[in-house]
Amino acid sequence: QVQLVESGGGLVQPGGSLRLSCFASGFNFENSEMSWYRQAPGEERELVASMPATGSSISYGDSVKGRFTVSRDNAKSVLYLQMNSLKPEDTAVYYCNALVPRLAIVEYWGQGTPVTVSS
Repeated sequence: QVQLVESGGGLVQPGGSLRLSCFASGFNFENSEMSWYRQAPGEERELVASMPATGSSISYGDSVKGRFTVSRDNAKSVLYLQMNSLKPEDTAVYYCNALVPRLAIVEYWGQGTPVTVSS
């Protein structure tokens, strides 16, 4: 049974930092592309950062480049998102996403963790 459990969200002031974690289980984490998405109220879900299984060719959404850093610990099956210089417009629910190679690529989502950037 695949599980993606996010943690680390909360309330932070503008300019602050947060570190999100996604604890994965039930699939081959090392061979899966892992990503963070976010969805603000009334908005569509958007890609924040994506990290292929090989760890190369990491991609970021334009709005977070230079402020957010995605990383993974394959030994622990954990995906991280370090968020610095947070802005009110970063307020959203952040979701962990996995693209798992089986006979075909199967997509899984976590339940999300809310991030609020406000003074």
